Amino acid sequence: MENIPSYVEWTFVSMVVSVLIFMFYALRAAYPARKNLSLLIAILISWIFLVSIQATFGFFEDFSFPPRLMIYVGIPVISTVILLLTPRTRKFLNEMPITTLHYIHIIRVPVEMVLWWLSVFRVLPKELTFEGSNLDIISGISAPFAAVFLVGKQSENRIGALLWNLLALGLLLNIVFSAISFTPYFYEASQNVPANTGLFYFPYILLPTFIVPVVLFSHLVALNQLIFKKNQSQF
Repeated sequence: MENIPSYVEWTFVSMVVSVLIFMFYALRAAYPARKNLSLLIAILISWIFLVSIQATFGFFEDFSFPPRLMIYVGIPVISTVILLLTPRTRKFLNEMPITTLHYIHIIRVPVEMVLWWLSVFRVLPKELTFEGSNLDIISGISAPFAAVFLVGKQSENRIGALLWNLLALGLLLNIVFSAISFTPYFYEASQNVPANTGLFYFPYILLPTFIVPVVLFSHLVALNQLIFKKNQSQF
């Protein structure tokens, strides 16, 4: 990955930090106890550190089965499902500010820029960018409008918020499955279309293992609140 300019790397690192700050704010609002909050943030930072260290030493560059990257993507996704299915933790998740859970999707705009840069340097197929079949940038552009006009305190629209989350979730799943199909596990690179290898290296490995799971987490928690939470005073 020596041919990737440093500005791409630093842009991505700043995105990871931004997502972590968003999560800190959302968790602090839901769980103000300093000790518990510190533990939750420490878990997130430890996960980022673990994945980063393993990527630095080439752990994810082994494309044999079982796919190591898929396992590390599955861990936070399964953890999210467990949290939502457990009554005690679901109650905690319902206290997370829903506006923050929508604003966090703004990060999907710079994510698309990084993906485009990686495609320019041929470590990612163009099909995974906004020049191809990836329309996920629409979710990022529309996120602040959804936060203000669909779940904002002065303008609540539960049906509109549900539809936005479902559509944005659909766009997320579309690019996730497309990205998987272009990995070396399932796709052999050609002269015209390179394989999706850029996301197996540090720091970009944190896109499928941290940023995407957080985005998915935000959608699922918001949908849970919109569907099941009776008191919507947190909007």
